[in-house]
Amino acid sequence: MSTTKVKVAIIEDDMAIVQMYRTKFETEGYDVATAPDGASGLELIDSFEPDIVLLDLMMPNMNGLDMLSKLRSQPNGRNAKVVVLTNMGDTETATRVYKMAADDYIVKAEMTPKQVAERVKTLLAKGGVSAAGPAGA
Repeated sequence: MSTTKVKVAIIEDDMAIVQMYRTKFETEGYDVATAPDGASGLELIDSFEPDIVLLDLMMPNMNGLDMLSKLRSQPNGRNAKVVVLTNMGDTETATRVYKMAADDYIVKAEMTPKQVAERVKTLLAKGGVSAAGPAGA
């Protein structure tokens, strides 16, 4: 039986938010890696190969929308689960994100880290991945 941890990549430039989510997901048993912007986020995804990506939209160097577009155009990023985690709560942004094939859209100010972790767990379960590792592992 495999004990492989589910991998979560957090792409976020606010270090307080990164630490808050890192702590929550590590407490839940996930393996967590972080990057402060979209450009380094793409590099992180190539090397870390996360099961799910939590992606902020407003970041330096490469914003989340540009990163999501590049990720979805790469063979290794087409099937990655992506949860946009932002404070941009307008309908236009949400519609754009879903058209770019994000799997979920969460407004940070409207959910606690516990609620975000539950949404991630539900999304992973739909894809056959549990907090203990891949389904059937």
